[in-house]
Amino acid sequence: MVICYWINKAKTAISIINEVKQLKAQSNSNSNSGAAHQAFPVIGNSQLEASTMERFLIDIAREKPIRFAPSHLAAFTLNFSEELGSGSFGVVYKGRFPSGVLIAVKVLNRSSGKRMEEQFMAEVGTIGRTYHANLVKLYGFCFDPNMQALVYEYMENGSLDKLLFSDLSKTIEWEKLHEIAIGIAKGIAYLHEECQQRIIHYDIKPGNVLLDSGLNPKVADFGLAKLYNQSSTHVLMSGWRGTPGYAAPELWAPFPVTYKCDVYSFGMLLFELIGRRRNHDANLIGYSQEWLPQWTYEMLKKNELLEMISYCKIPEENKEKAKRIVLVALWCIQYLPAKRPLMSTVVKMLEGAVEIALPPNPFSYLEANNLNSAFNSEIDGNYDSSSSSIKPVIQSSNCKIEIIS
Repeated sequence: MVICYWINKAKTAISIINEVKQLKAQSNSNSNSGAAHQAFPVIGNSQLEASTMERFLIDIAREKPIRFAPSHLAAFTLNFSEELGSGSFGVVYKGRFPSGVLIAVKVLNRSSGKRMEEQFMAEVGTIGRTYHANLVKLYGFCFDPNMQALVYEYMENGSLDKLLFSDLSKTIEWEKLHEIAIGIAKGIAYLHEECQQRIIHYDIKPGNVLLDSGLNPKVADFGLAKLYNQSSTHVLMSGWRGTPGYAAPELWAPFPVTYKCDVYSFGMLLFELIGRRRNHDANLIGYSQEWLPQWTYEMLKKNELLEMISYCKIPEENKEKAKRIVLVALWCIQYLPAKRPLMSTVVKMLEGAVEIALPPNPFSYLEANNLNSAFNSEIDGNYDSSSSSIKPVIQSSNCKIEIIS
């Protein structure tokens, strides 16, 4: 059975590769066909920040990615007849390549203006240059006066939030949830540590994790993502990024920002995965379980973590793995970014390859006067434990955080 499964996966991959080669040849008869996962060129932050859309399209065209015409997308989607979802970004439609390979076409909302262009460049300039089993594949794009769209692989089981926060969650075996957690961690670790330029996603949450037919997770929605050099200790950022409830504290305060903000968001996701509920439950206002992360730490402090795990209805035989996930989540949401682990370490923790020490209190900042003193100690020279050189941070008057290289 296992051999048959992988043979079928290989056949599907070959089919997609051949399909994309044919589409690329049709889209640009003067270009050579490439592999389905041929990377787009590395687009640096300075280019994304300063370039016009015209300049951006010229730059990525050098690598000959698949650029579809609106007529292609209309044909693939049967004139945009089946809507999968919508939001402020636009509308996603189900489609199919001529060979039968299913796709998802995200048509961006042109009324968003500059914001739409930023999202378009972020998605194409980041996910377009990656290839990993736990990242959604971008097959191509359309940029036309009348349409701007992104063409992705189709994910049969939708987003993780629809699984976790519905009755469907009761039907999913715990082992599968554990596998989903590890898969997401591997995808983020690839973005942070294995790309030529580090990619910060900025919006890790269950709604931005898609599930294929086998419930294998793939990180998606790179509309807020940014690239920066592996050697840089902080990233230039202005304005709000992320989703409240998942966004790291440094994203809403004028403090240094690094890739560790994704680690924090992943920790918040882990709590929702283990609880199969939202971290904040309005139905439990006034009860200790109202905010799951803090209640979990209180239970750990009282040496009653197994009671919390029982509350989450984890089977007896899986309680040790569940305890491991809880400890990882508490490490990931540490208030000080330097205390959060690397995502590659998170993968090892989840897989049981390393011992997990008891985490310190991630909510100590809620105590009076702790907020400023905590970050001041970081800025004084102890900010990022994974960086080989610690340098001071320059904060501008408009609260932008400067990259110090």
